Amino acid sequence: MAGGASNDADDAITGINVTPLVDVTLVLLIIFMVTAKIIVSQSIPLDLPKAATGAEIQVIFSIVLGANGSVQVDSANVANDEAILALAHAAHEKNNELRAVIKADAAVPHGRVIHVLDLLKQAGVAKIAFGVTPVSPTLIPATGPGPAPPTTK
Repeated sequence: MAGGASNDADDAITGINVTPLVDVTLVLLIIFMVTAKIIVSQSIPLDLPKAATGAEIQVIFSIVLGANGSVQVDSANVANDEAILALAHAAHEKNNELRAVIKADAAVPHGRVIHVLDLLKQAGVAKIAFGVTPVSPTLIPATGPGPAPPTTK
């Protein structure tokens, strides 16, 4: 009969089971989330100084000084501080308006930071900033000379 319903076992499968597709997609999503965190965090861990006026600035030439003596320039490890001069000079030749950011761990000696600052000046870089971790102005302890402590006799 024409147009009649048929109960043959040879009929095509008309439904799609999406449960395995969702399972595989969720597993891939978790794998990507975990590996992305590992890939992004391959830098020197720093304890940056705190400042109320700190803000994120455009980073063009980034120098990271670790407390353990490690140095990174634009996320690439370099042998020592002296290698910064050649890299800064080459970057300054490409861009005369080069901006440099020095991010130094709080435990890095002041003399080392000044030495890196001097190397950047020798390379002709005039726009230099220091990376800090922004905090609320109310969280910064007051510094400077305070009242003398009371004397007891």
